[in-house]
Amino acid sequence: MLLTTGQAAAELGCAITTFRRLVRADLLPGLSQRGVRTVVPLGVVQALQQRAPAPLERLPVKEIAVLRIDVAQRVQEGDRDWIGFSPQLSPEQLLKALRGWWRCDAASVAAGGVLPVTLSGYVVAVLTGLQTWTKNDHGRHAFPEAALAGYVTDLAAPAIRITAQADDDRQLADLLLGTRLPSASGGAIAYVTTRRTMDEDS
Repeated sequence: MLLTTGQAAAELGCAITTFRRLVRADLLPGLSQRGVRTVVPLGVVQALQQRAPAPLERLPVKEIAVLRIDVAQRVQEGDRDWIGFSPQLSPEQLLKALRGWWRCDAASVAAGGVLPVTLSGYVVAVLTGLQTWTKNDHGRHAFPEAALAGYVTDLAAPAIRITAQADDDRQLADLLLGTRLPSASGGAIAYVTTRRTMDEDS
């Protein structure tokens, strides 16, 4: 059974524009065209419905930052040709496409120890190496030592590629990639509590 993107979005309870980002990001298998419409296998939509929430309670912090990203698009910048997410980019290209200058509480981002990257509410990449940051004249921060720990190549399976060398970073990527992680923010960076309690810390 095949669903239109509108039907798929309704099944997932999201806006059609939100679902179409996943389509444009080339993260869903089995897509085809019926006239001018893109159709999606029902099984793919059901797989997205079954993606588990990110197990943030397993992280040893009370809050983490989340980088909300869009589909990769070409840019003309000195050190990169893309901004945003695409599984078709090489790990080196993807890291450059995800790193940027953000309005954020840099100390809070660093304290979280990990920066999940979400597209339409799903974790599609994980950044680590956030211990140092710089600030520009516009009040935006960058994390020059940020590293790509892993990313998703197929969200339905999900299929992930781990790129980190350190065991801790590999475990973080394996824990978070392909999970659901909704967040709300007026900018690129959101903050999400991990639901840890004082009792758990004691």
